[in-house]
Amino acid sequence: MRIFLMLLALLGAGPAPAAEEFACKVTVDVYEDAESMLAKLQGGGTALYDLMVPPDHLVPTMVKLQLLTPLRRTNLPNFQNLDAKFTNPPYDRGNQFSVPYQWGTVGILVRPAPGKPVAETWGLVFDAKQQPGKFVLIDSVRDCLGAALKFKGHSLNSTEIPHLKEARDLVIEAKRRATGFDGSVGAKNKVVGKSAGAAIVYSGEAARAMTDDASLHYVIPREGSQMWVDNLCIPAKAPHRELAEKFINYVLDAKVGARLSNFLQFATPNAAARPFIKPEDLKNPAIYPPADVMAKLEFLEDLGAKTKLYDEAWTQVKAR
Repeated sequence: MRIFLMLLALLGAGPAPAAEEFACKVTVDVYEDAESMLAKLQGGGTALYDLMVPPDHLVPTMVKLQLLTPLRRTNLPNFQNLDAKFTNPPYDRGNQFSVPYQWGTVGILVRPAPGKPVAETWGLVFDAKQQPGKFVLIDSVRDCLGAALKFKGHSLNSTEIPHLKEARDLVIEAKRRATGFDGSVGAKNKVVGKSAGAAIVYSGEAARAMTDDASLHYVIPREGSQMWVDNLCIPAKAPHRELAEKFINYVLDAKVGARLSNFLQFATPNAAARPFIKPEDLKNPAIYPPADVMAKLEFLEDLGAKTKLYDEAWTQVKAR
């Protein structure tokens, strides 16, 4: 499950996972969307939490709002384990405030009709003629509108008014044919439970669904899609900053990183962890897409004040 979470590390003995090495207790708060997490931080959460896991596009916003503290690289010797592709990301040059934790894609989980090939296109949800029965739209403004933008041949970061209107209208039309909106986990469960034939989901949910039901298929549409990275960051007023850095360094350990990805079935940004990843996962294109697919993926960008254009479009989508 791709989640947005924060970890509060409290000094003192406790049975929490990975806590024995540092004599601490780990308390986890889970959020279904980045907006809720950001609101919590802005409401005083920077002094409550020691560690958090924001998505890539939220990191620049949090830096501008002074919600994060810089990472001290001397306390992160395992940083060297990261794949070079993730050590200077566009959303945080030089990884001053973030360390990549897991990465993946956005696509469509489909239950194919017997004997019928699956079209690898966003048209499965945005074109009534290609609709594979009932489907679920992802309940996320940037993910859903981004998918519609890609289907129309635009960047998923476009701020062109005509592009956004086109994407908005496309989602509104799809909404009328869909069973509704849901988070990635709920949408995946509907496909697994056969109450829907397709759903926009994150790759980890798709990989786990296909492990349980080999008849399912995950599509990264040929028009292109989103590559996302969840990151480990430390809030500006973290009570136990040094302990949080020890936790990050622990996660960057090769075997620990592999254990996380083997469980979550999201891709690891940790090059040193790859020898310990399950071979079947490394060969799974739903988790590690081939180069030609990777070339069509985009990061979500921080759009600054123009984010309101997406919020306005999403409000109109939900109201109609």
